[in-house]
Amino acid sequence: MDFNDLTIQPKPSSVNRCYTVQDLQDILGVGRKSVYSLLKRNEFRWIQVGAVYRIPKKSFDQWLESGNCKLPLD
Repeated sequence: MDFNDLTIQPKPSSVNRCYTVQDLQDILGVGRKSVYSLLKRNEFRWIQVGAVYRIPKKSFDQWLESGNCKLPLD
């Protein structure tokens, strides 16, 4: 087998199990500052890898569907 012929295919976004900060901005229609405020308040689970935040879809979706969402103002 020639490993030089192998290419790594990125997973389609539909397979990703986490949202990015930008994803949350788009979903909620808020700015970056508001998303970071939600992270700081621990409204849902999140993971920090270096300077990058990832928010598990399951945790965020449960929070969003709970009806207890209080969005900070930008």
